[in-house]
Amino acid sequence: METQRRFPQVFSFEFFPPKTAEGEARLRAAWQALAPLRPAFFSVTYGAGGSTRERTLETVLAIQRDSGVPVAPHLSCIGSTRAAIAELLERYRAAGIRRLVALRGDLPSGMVEPGELRYANELVAFIRETTGAHFHIEVAAYPEFHPQAPSAQADLEHFRRKVEAGADSAITQYFYNADAYFRFVTDCERMGLAIPIVPGIMPITNHAQLARFSDACGAEIPRWIRKRLEAYGDDLESLRAFGADVVADLCRRLLEAGAPGLHFYTLNRAGPVLAIWERLGLPRPAAGTAS
Repeated sequence: METQRRFPQVFSFEFFPPKTAEGEARLRAAWQALAPLRPAFFSVTYGAGGSTRERTLETVLAIQRDSGVPVAPHLSCIGSTRAAIAELLERYRAAGIRRLVALRGDLPSGMVEPGELRYANELVAFIRETTGAHFHIEVAAYPEFHPQAPSAQADLEHFRRKVEAGADSAITQYFYNADAYFRFVTDCERMGLAIPIVPGIMPITNHAQLARFSDACGAEIPRWIRKRLEAYGDDLESLRAFGADVVADLCRRLLEAGAPGLHFYTLNRAGPVLAIWERLGLPRPAAGTAS
């Protein structure tokens, strides 16, 4: 963890583009509640194959305009062309966006061809070729390894290619086993990779939803946590209190070990994140002092 201790701690929050008026209201309430925490940035996701491209763009511009917090749009290369990506990069640059989250992305059901760029390292290289050093580029990291990776070493090599292509920092897939993150950082240090690797944090609020997400992305839910969640059944209040305690303990251990911040997957809800924030004793600026 020596490399990670050298970097300042950065806190950020992730949202997804809403589909309905109700969803827009929920998202606005979430970023309005979280903006006073003075995060380094908000990020906004990008649907499979660019399916939410315009909604992502609209959401990014609206949040950046209204919140005063820098916003980092996700950008996926799957299902897109160099020309389309270059156009989007120019639109973001013109709007004052300075940070991107560059991802391979998922191939939508029924799509056969991935597009002109097949992997995230190719996207990172293209962004650098097109825009130079204008954007701070975040990439994904997988402490428990990508579910499609043929081996742990292959996944580490893929991460190395993204760093060497020009990534500035990384955000991990969420996890609940701190040792997986520590080992991943150690492996990166042995490979000579020294960029900030910020842990991705998923609050625990719904057992069925969390299990579904975890099955899809390969994140392990430790057995002791799964059994506790199952035991709560429909007692959501107790489940969420337990989840906040578990995730806060995880965050505390990561920060004390030298992790360079935390990136929260909010699912467009501020309450669970704020519960963890309170348990960690992280600062909450007084009203009227948020930027």
